[in-house]
Amino acid sequence: MTSLDKIMDDFAFLDDWEDRYRYVIELGKALPDLAEEKKTADNKVQGCASQVWVVSHSDGAADPVLTFEGDSDAHIVRGLVAIVLAVYSGKHASEIAKLDAIEIFGKIGLVEHLSAQRANGLRSMVNRIRAEAQVLAA
Repeated sequence: MTSLDKIMDDFAFLDDWEDRYRYVIELGKALPDLAEEKKTADNKVQGCASQVWVVSHSDGAADPVLTFEGDSDAHIVRGLVAIVLAVYSGKHASEIAKLDAIEIFGKIGLVEHLSAQRANGLRSMVNRIRAEAQVLAA
């Protein structure tokens, strides 16, 4: 998985929205496929127009480190999933609960280029991950 720092550096280098769009699709193509048996109703993110699945893994500590897998049936959304996973994977639940990936999407200039449906789906994905982290951090 591509690191968030690398993604942010790459976005800073790309001036044109078309190039950024293509880069998001490339990130999605690089995302490992989610096993079919993990594409369940429980792992499906509600509120996304496309089908999106997110699976979390915890190390079981008091403030667990969480890692995530995800997938989507849409190329651009799969790229957005890749960025969200780069934001949150490998962090403690308490950190994730406080970290709003939407702010990062704003910094790299993606939020204003997403359709209302995609932006809502992105928020749904972020809210789901943060809500899960809040429960585990409590």
